[in-house]
Amino acid sequence: MERAEIDAGARPGVTTEENSEIVRLKKENAELRRANEILKTASAFFAAAELDRKLS
Repeated sequence: MERAEIDAGARPGVTTEENSEIVRLKKENAELRRANEILKTASAFFAAAELDRKLS
């Protein structure tokens, strides 16, 4: 009953729809952070490989 009142706007709080969106965005944010770390690691690897190539 409390959830229905929040969803209807009769009671303050986060609606079911808003909560679902927050959960989705948190998952997306975590995925993007993981991808960013992978890209940073790959960038460092290729930069080091290029430096080694230039020094040889």
